Amino acid sequence: MKLNELPKNPAGARGGKRVGRGIGSGHGKTSCRGQKGQKARSGGFHKVGFEGGQMPLQRRLPKRGFKNPFRKVYALVNVQDLELFDAGSRIGFAELKATGLVGRERHGVKLLAQGEVTRAVTIEVDRASAAAIEKVRAAGGQVIVKSAGSDESGTAVGE
Repeated sequence: MKLNELPKNPAGARGGKRVGRGIGSGHGKTSCRGQKGQKARSGGFHKVGFEGGQMPLQRRLPKRGFKNPFRKVYALVNVQDLELFDAGSRIGFAELKATGLVGRERHGVKLLAQGEVTRAVTIEVDRASAAAIEKVRAAGGQVIVKSAGSDESGTAVGE
C-alpha cells in the first residue's frame, strides 16, 4: 500500500486545534489565548452573568409576575366545531380527541360559544359557558356538564 492509496477517514481525521507546538505552527507561544490576564491563565473563567463585581443584570431587574400552581387549564372547544359530528350523536372526550379538536386531556374540556351550531347533538364536557349552552339548546341539543367543582355538576342542561 502506498501513501496516496490510503483511504480518507470518514469520521473526520482532524480533531481540535493543536496549540503550544511552537512558533511555526501558528498556535505557539501564547497558544491562541492572547496576552496576559485571567483568561490567559489555566482555570481562568467567570461564572455566567458575572460583570466584574458590578451588580449583575439579573439581580438589577425587579422580579415580576406570579404563576398559580393550582390553576386549571381546559381544552377549549367552540360550538362551531360541533358541526363535524352527525345530528343526534353523543360527543365525549374520546370523540373530540379522535377528530383532533382536543389534544391531551388537561383538567377537562370547556365548551365556548364562538360560531353557530345547526345540529342537535349531546355533548358531555367538564365546563360550559352559558352562551354555549343556549346555542346548543336552541339547535335542539343537550349539554351535560360533569365537572365536580361547578354548581352544574353532572346535570343535563337543555333537555
